[in-house]
Amino acid sequence: MIVRVVRLTLEASNLDAFDALFHQHHLAIESQPGCHGVELLTDPANRCVRGTLSRWESENALNAYRASELFGVVWPATKALFSDRPEVWSYEVVERR
Repeated sequence: MIVRVVRLTLEASNLDAFDALFHQHHLAIESQPGCHGVELLTDPANRCVRGTLSRWESENALNAYRASELFGVVWPATKALFSDRPEVWSYEVVERR
């Protein structure tokens, strides 16, 4: 499983717009093939920081979403709201048996 965390610093005036954008699209993202959930993250130490955590079956599933029409709508709308370069982490979770 691939876990992807995206951390964004937003202008205070864009917080409500970002939260609304997330809530508008998160179910559609979760319905993408290979998606195992997406969550909104908040930073209690800095109210202008938001993030998302998503889980994907594989790197291929994540890349398919990033090539999708939905991503082509969500990402430009998101980019219009943040003020600093996003921080992105992806890591693979391997289950041991």
